Amino acid sequence: MLYSVCVRGTATAEAPIPIRLGPHRLWRSIIAFDKRSAKSFIRINERIRAREIRVIDENGAQLGILPPYEALRIARERGFDLVEVSPNAVPPVCRIQDYGRYLYEKEKSERAARKKQKVITIKEVKFSVTVDEHDYQTKKNQVIRFLGDGDKVKASLRFRGRQMAHRELGYDIINRLIQDMGDAGLVEFMPRMEGTILHAILAPPKKEGTPKPKAAPLPPIAPVKAPAVSAR
Repeated sequence: MLYSVCVRGTATAEAPIPIRLGPHRLWRSIIAFDKRSAKSFIRINERIRAREIRVIDENGAQLGILPPYEALRIARERGFDLVEVSPNAVPPVCRIQDYGRYLYEKEKSERAARKKQKVITIKEVKFSVTVDEHDYQTKKNQVIRFLGDGDKVKASLRFRGRQMAHRELGYDIINRLIQDMGDAGLVEFMPRMEGTILHAILAPPKKEGTPKPKAAPLPPIAPVKAPAVSAR
């Protein structure tokens, strides 16, 4: 099934030019237009359809509940627009202000909020049961660097073949890493097994805000022991 959309062309003023569009292309264009309009649509001036609105003037003073035409008349007399700032309120809240400046301030505040957002990612550092001291120190420094950047770290260790019979060796390595972190990181998930992989999650330390009274020091984190392996 095809749909015809008439668009006026340059041939004649009376004869529209039919353009045949498939149904999928037509619906995709309509949906895309609706999403854009719903995101950016703000009712102003004559577009405000509520019977009564709560009005705030350009200085932030409450003008009370008025019909839209009365509020628009006041806005026009003062050389401003009437902008609906809270459409879901009962009644809707409208403000007398310059619409262009309102859009500029709104976009500026949204950009500032996006800059303050910190996206926390999880970095994975892989160990092995046979890791030597040099490799361990290198991976430990890597974990400390990731935590210093504000990222979480997943320390994982995979057991291969007969290493599953000696899981305590893997637990010793992950527990040693947790003890070596000290104040550089917090343990979010203690070591645990998932299949043949042992892993723990470390999080960056919380930033200090207002000084609080010092509490009693916490006891050191007890290492997690490997579960006993049943003999077959």
